[in-house]
Amino acid sequence: MEDYVIDIEAENKEIRKRYRALLRACKPTLQRGDKQEIRKAFDLALESHQEMRRKSGEPYIYHPIAVAQIAAEEIGLGTTSIVCALLHDVVEDTAITLTEIEAQFGKKVARIIDGLTKISGIFDPNSSMQAENFRKMLLTLADDVRVILIKLADRLHNMRTMEFMARHKQLKIASETSYLYAPLAHRLGLYAIKSELEDLSMKYTDPDTYKFIARKLNEKKAEREKFVADFISPVKSILEEQGIKAQVFGRPKSIFSIWNKMRKKSIPFEEVYDLFAIRVIIDTSTEREKTECWKVYSIITDLYRPNPDRLRDWVSSPKGNGYESLHTTVMGPRGQWVEVQIRTKRMNEIAEKGFAAHWKYKESNSDSGLDQWIQKVRNMLSSSEQNALDFVDDFKMNLFSDEIFIFTPKGTLVQLPNGATALDFAFEIHSDIGATCIGAKVNHKLVPLSHHLQNGDQVEIITSSKQSPKEDWLSFVVTAKAKSKIRSSLKEEKRRVAEDGKEVLERKLKSLKITYNTDNINKIANYFKYPSSQDLFYNVAKGVIDAKNLREYAASEKTSIHTHNQFSSHISGLVEKINKKDVDTILIGDDYQKVDYTLAPCCNPIPGDDIFGFLTVNDGIKIHRTSCPNASKLMANYGYRILKAKWASSQAQISFLTGLRIVGIDDVGLVNKITNVISKDFNVNIRSLSISSNEGIFEGNIMVFVNHTEQLENLMKNLKAISGITGVTRYDADL
Repeated sequence: MEDYVIDIEAENKEIRKRYRALLRACKPTLQRGDKQEIRKAFDLALESHQEMRRKSGEPYIYHPIAVAQIAAEEIGLGTTSIVCALLHDVVEDTAITLTEIEAQFGKKVARIIDGLTKISGIFDPNSSMQAENFRKMLLTLADDVRVILIKLADRLHNMRTMEFMARHKQLKIASETSYLYAPLAHRLGLYAIKSELEDLSMKYTDPDTYKFIARKLNEKKAEREKFVADFISPVKSILEEQGIKAQVFGRPKSIFSIWNKMRKKSIPFEEVYDLFAIRVIIDTSTEREKTECWKVYSIITDLYRPNPDRLRDWVSSPKGNGYESLHTTVMGPRGQWVEVQIRTKRMNEIAEKGFAAHWKYKESNSDSGLDQWIQKVRNMLSSSEQNALDFVDDFKMNLFSDEIFIFTPKGTLVQLPNGATALDFAFEIHSDIGATCIGAKVNHKLVPLSHHLQNGDQVEIITSSKQSPKEDWLSFVVTAKAKSKIRSSLKEEKRRVAEDGKEVLERKLKSLKITYNTDNINKIANYFKYPSSQDLFYNVAKGVIDAKNLREYAASEKTSIHTHNQFSSHISGLVEKINKKDVDTILIGDDYQKVDYTLAPCCNPIPGDDIFGFLTVNDGIKIHRTSCPNASKLMANYGYRILKAKWASSQAQISFLTGLRIVGIDDVGLVNKITNVISKDFNVNIRSLSISSNEGIFEGNIMVFVNHTEQLENLMKNLKAISGITGVTRYDADL
């Protein structure tokens, strides 16, 4: 008992220490009376969470203090945000209500906390609670962007302290983070937070690769530091001679960005040369910023030869999220390319602190791309009729894309995401122009609607009153605005057609002596695998479902009653025990039952891979690798359908399909050597083999059957040992 009391005292001392550290972090933004307001919020949070503990066993109050600290220190937010960060879980997790918060701290604080509070109750059993919560949070963006910034601080602290959570929860949170929160941090200009979120997500979704790259980076650290010192030494000398005040240092690339490069280019770690970037931060006045940046660029390119294709000027045209910097790639002293980023102290603060810093310097840049983007999000939210999942997908797609600048015939500048088409441009000008668009003139040349625009194009839209949105338009537009308008137009058209189909179906069911009621309509929709009755009516009207199909349904109904389980957030009732498979290879669910499943073709899991189960609508349970390219989307949107899964011990003699990508220098007999290693040395069956050779470079994609990851790793090791082979990587079928 005495030990417990001592422990409580130690914890109270630690809480006081953390609170004082928070106040120090807030100091730069504190106004008169702010300290008392923060104290009031801290006291309420401390009292409300008094009995609560985190998964690690620590007092829960550590979490809100840490979130407030990140908001103050790493994002640069002020007192209102600190108060909201301290209270962000109070309404959700304790008896305190929003009305009480409003009475004590005012309307603004209450509204931000409401945006941070998860929705209780689910509206539609087929919808995603996660997507609905994300949309709710974004809706408050129309009033206050601080909701999102505090949410990012909350997510960052949760990711930093996730080691005590259950594995399936780690996967869900990490996937949601890489799918939504990292792109959001990127779009709001919080590059440091974005990189850390990506790295932490990878640490849980693909731990082996994460540890491998971290170990390799550590091994090369001393060598890298020496290279950076040699590179920046002459740069510093010349800057001092010219009287330019600047910091010059090397910044390592994130583990996630290194892995991304390895994966995209199918190269091993040893061939990723840009493991770091050199950053030059100039201390100068606002009016001399551009001149000084180009002066430093001139100094660096006099010392080292630049790559003319790799100059990026975001000083003259800042990115949509306010990012300003001059990037060039130069040939370093040891014959390797080095990226150099040149920016001023103001630009660097905007790059590090993103949105918060942007507001601080807003007077000098009153109508920036970031303001325009937030306005776009507001428009998108106000006009969005689509369901939460479609909304989140579209929103995410518009987060990561870089901008291109397009001109109207009168010279007005329009900003669009990279990859935008002529039709996106039409919708950007006005919804009606987009809906009636039949073509466009790009730089005075006639092009189709699907034509991809390039930076600097001048575009004139051609319309016709007879035109209306088409289903295939959705396959080539990229902006959320265009997708939303096309969908709502098609929805209206579909609704009109479905009304006719409803009458037709009623007549046809009458002739088959089937009662027309909701229950039977749902059964028929499920039988034909349509997600809703409207889809059924629509397909009846279009003639896809005719009298013959309905007679088949009626016959099947007599022989067996077809039932369909609606999804709910409680997955336990959905997994039923079935007959044992010939060999039980995977155990699924909290109690690891033997249930029916199929292996997902998008990532071809094999024994030894870290896996999870996903409950689909029509195809039962599918098994994916946790590092599957589709995993983050599934877990981010459908966390309630995710099931634990692990390999059983009896799968040793079963073969599983996986893909290998082999790159090398073409040589006589190389294919023969590869097939010998696979078939003879390892006794592994090849399902397919595609080889291409171009100007002496050999590339091969091979699908092979293996028993487990250990066998695959040994096979890859032996293939790499073949003379002329430069890289062997495992790949996913749909990449």
